[in-house]
Amino acid sequence: MFENIFGNNSIKNILKQSIDSNKVSHSYLMIGVSGIGKKMIATEFAKGILCLSEDKACNHCKSCIEFNSNNNPDFFCIEPEGNSIKIEQIRELQKKIQEKPIISEKKVYIIDQADLMTKEAQNCLLKTLEEPPEYVIFILATTEVHKIPITILSRCQRYDFHRITAATIKKQLSDLMEQEHVDTEDKALEYVARMADGSMRDALSLLDQCIAFYLGEKLTYDNVLEVLGAVDTDVFSRLLRNIIARDVPKVLDTVEEL
Repeated sequence: MFENIFGNNSIKNILKQSIDSNKVSHSYLMIGVSGIGKKMIATEFAKGILCLSEDKACNHCKSCIEFNSNNNPDFFCIEPEGNSIKIEQIRELQKKIQEKPIISEKKVYIIDQADLMTKEAQNCLLKTLEEPPEYVIFILATTEVHKIPITILSRCQRYDFHRITAATIKKQLSDLMEQEHVDTEDKALEYVARMADGSMRDALSLLDQCIAFYLGEKLTYDNVLEVLGAVDTDVFSRLLRNIIARDVPKVLDTVEEL
């Protein structure tokens, strides 16, 4: 469980222990910037909760097989329709939670981008969170927790996700490039990892752009700088040193180079 999801190990361990000890809460709130794995972890957690085997998220029981094919009748993911999550979506949720689980002992609802719920939807959800059926579990994911009412926050176990380290991102990118047999410079992957600013999703997107531009060629550090429209950080360091030394000719040379 969680083997293929990188970063936020402490949160993953707590969630896994809650399943192992049969102490899963009725509602969770996962907070953090985009692309750091909130929804992936929430989905894997849901899969583990619903799994029928002692080896949670086993991928072999009926629940996991249906889950992997997006057909598990006890799992639901609610996402914004347009720019918001509307009250009609929450009302539909309220109708469905009255039906008992079909395969597993629980039903799990993920509400992604929960900060986009309308005020009416928030109030509607609050009524459900106050007295949820014992078999229902809610997982809310958000990037902007300040938009979630305190009345909802107080009923959820809160988990604050941290940005994934550049070293972890680079290791994942390196392993992926090895699997895909793509020749890349180590420094190129290191730069992409830094540019992603803690988001694995952004790192993969940036790397895809670079590979697509130089398809069939070795991806070098200079290639990455060109595709991303970036400048080597060493240039800025040199510029700063020249400014501190008040070396005007070298400062102008560096600016010209930029």
